[in-house]
Amino acid sequence: MALGKVRYWAAAKQAAGVAEETFEAATLGELMTKITANRAELARIVSRSSFLIDGSPVGKRPHDEVPLGDGVTVEVLPPFAGG
Repeated sequence: MALGKVRYWAAAKQAAGVAEETFEAATLGELMTKITANRAELARIVSRSSFLIDGSPVGKRPHDEVPLGDGVTVEVLPPFAGG
C-alpha cells in the first residue's frame, strides 16, 4: 500500500468537497474505488477524468495496472469546456 495525496480540480473538487486529501492504495484503480465510495457525483466525474501521477499523464492505461508509490500526488482532471 502506498500513502499519498490526491488533488481534485474544477468539477471534481466541487464534487469531492475538498481540494485534496490523503490516501492509502496500491493502484490507481483501488484509489478510484476508495474515493468514489458513497460519492455518486464524484464517481460520475472521475469516470470521465484524466489523471496525472506526479505530473505524468496516465493516458489510457487500465487503472488497475497503474501502481502507486509512497509519497505520490495523483491529480484528478475533469474534462474542461472551452478552447
